[in-house]
Amino acid sequence: MLESFLGPRRMYQIRRLVRHGKLTVLCLVMTVVVLRGTIGAGKFGTPEQDFDNLRVHFYASRNHHRPNRVLEEARSESSSEGSGEHAAETGSNSYETFDMSKILVDEGEEEKRDPNKPYTLGPKISDWDEQRAGWLRKNPDFPSFIRPNKPRVLLVTGSSPKPCENPVGDHYLLKAIKNKIDYCRLHGIEVFYNMALLDAEMAGFWAKLPLIRKLLLSHPEVEFLWWMDSDAMFTDMAFELPWERYKDVNLVMHGWNEMVYDQKNWIGLNTGSFLLRNTQWALDLLDTLAPMGPKGKIREEAGKLLTRELKDRPVFEADDQSAMVYILATQREKWGDKVYLESAYYLHGYWGILVDRYEEMIENYHPGLGDHRWPLVTHFVGCKPCGKFGDYPVERCLKQMDRAFNFGDNQILQMYGFSHKSLASRKVKRVRNETGNPLEVKDELGLLHPAFKAARTSSS
Repeated sequence: MLESFLGPRRMYQIRRLVRHGKLTVLCLVMTVVVLRGTIGAGKFGTPEQDFDNLRVHFYASRNHHRPNRVLEEARSESSSEGSGEHAAETGSNSYETFDMSKILVDEGEEEKRDPNKPYTLGPKISDWDEQRAGWLRKNPDFPSFIRPNKPRVLLVTGSSPKPCENPVGDHYLLKAIKNKIDYCRLHGIEVFYNMALLDAEMAGFWAKLPLIRKLLLSHPEVEFLWWMDSDAMFTDMAFELPWERYKDVNLVMHGWNEMVYDQKNWIGLNTGSFLLRNTQWALDLLDTLAPMGPKGKIREEAGKLLTRELKDRPVFEADDQSAMVYILATQREKWGDKVYLESAYYLHGYWGILVDRYEEMIENYHPGLGDHRWPLVTHFVGCKPCGKFGDYPVERCLKQMDRAFNFGDNQILQMYGFSHKSLASRKVKRVRNETGNPLEVKDELGLLHPAFKAARTSSS
């Protein structure tokens, strides 16, 4: 009767739908059985628990495009599981509570140096100038000068292989290397960032010596190596170093002749930012400095000597800056002619006398000066952003580091039409409207790399 009322075609569709429905229900039942067998009775108990767990996993898979919701569900699920076997296997999803010492495992013990042997950075090399000259002749595609009076320069900086001891330190290291990359990109300088302690004996102040030696020997095409501490930032993105001034010297540091040679003042120069030419002379200087560097008794005794011989130096272990002052002051006839102590611009600029004046600089001056009017480098000596403690209040250091970063970063952002809302702000604002002729935009600050300028000129 029902068939005569609905018709044979309609009845066929109903019967087919019923069969499919039975098959669907059977598949669902089998799925539940399989899941219970796989995960175990500890995971699924009553039918209500089975259904709740299926619903959670179903919605988690459906909401893969909503990570916050999935993360919240995962956290609640993890917390409800307690400290059982499953939680132990999967671990915590929280980076805040994870103990980094679980994965930062140092393998084996450090090699012990024979205390009876004098320390050296490596095998003695006495003919580096000849070796390097021969290499340059055989490899003309890697000239040590990019163009006349423009040497090939490698900027070297780095940080500890371990995370910073404070929660924000690595963030400020990231800002500092971003800042250095920006400057080097504009001026055709290559960058080497080091995170390896090449010689455990030379930890701390002295870690740069074995690294610098290795880079000089491994990069004969590099004319100058530019060392810069991790807590120093470029704050004049347009300033080009006066390379012609250094054509006859091998070492350039920020400092003053009278303070080093006459007064023997331990702060007469700064080794946080300096230029070293790739020569035999440089290797010999490193070899002369190195014996004061090994940690332990040698460094402590050298520190006593430096405190006794140098003006106003506090009592602490030997550092590379004090050692440099001592060697130059006591062996001027050997080294002095090839050293240039630069004070005409800030190859190193002490942050305490610069950062509060940035607004005054913006109002009265412009990039490209490099000196007290617009410093090339602002160096946060004593702030120790990666350590637990510094010589200055943490809040002051971090605020001033943010200001210095934004001061330099503004000069980069302005090339693209943006600027930070203030020197204390992470947010940016538009300072130049978009144009349909982007290649005709004037380089008002003179910041564009010469090669980029040439490409624009030729294309127009």
